[in-house]
Amino acid sequence: MSSPIPVQWRERLTSPLTWHYAGFAVLLVATGFLAVRFGLDWSATNSRSSDALATKQVELKALDLETAPLRGLDQRVADSRAQMLGFYAKRIPPSYSAIAARIGELAVKAPVRLTRVQYSQGEAGTDLTMISLDASLSGQYPEIMRFINGVERDQNFFVIRTLGLTGQQGGLVNLRLRVTTWLRPADAEASGLPLTQADDDASAPGNLPSHPVKEGK
Repeated sequence: MSSPIPVQWRERLTSPLTWHYAGFAVLLVATGFLAVRFGLDWSATNSRSSDALATKQVELKALDLETAPLRGLDQRVADSRAQMLGFYAKRIPPSYSAIAARIGELAVKAPVRLTRVQYSQGEAGTDLTMISLDASLSGQYPEIMRFINGVERDQNFFVIRTLGLTGQQGGLVNLRLRVTTWLRPADAEASGLPLTQADDDASAPGNLPSHPVKEGK
């Protein structure tokens, strides 16, 4: 006579309910595996996205720093242009005659003596043209210093290029003076001054026409 237990197991194995349980278990394991795999993939994807986002933020910050100096550049250019025009209006002489008159006034005020005064102009620039003054300067030392200070501090923009000793007798000092200033191109052209020569040529007598100024007594 057969044992009842194996028969009972065979009946359970052939039962549809048993196969339903088995299928559910397999699906449960598969679902768990897929959930774990999805979690790992999500973590990796999220990490790559965070790295990409951080990289973009760094690139954006670097671009922001690179373009920072250009912000408001148009306004700074306009402000600089306005300041430059203000400087021209305030300190650039209006004409050659104004330059000669002012140098003569400073010489009389010191007082010093200017001789062999020669003016010339450089090549015309976009905004300004350089005007050069070459002269012999003589006087007592305190008077010469008073004249030099007056030139450097004058409202007109004068730049002393050369101040060289050429002789001395008693308390009288003789110097060679070279001063530059600027005129607007149209004013320089209207002055009719000759072009500035090279240093050696400019220092030779007779190369440039002399323009007398009032001498100090």
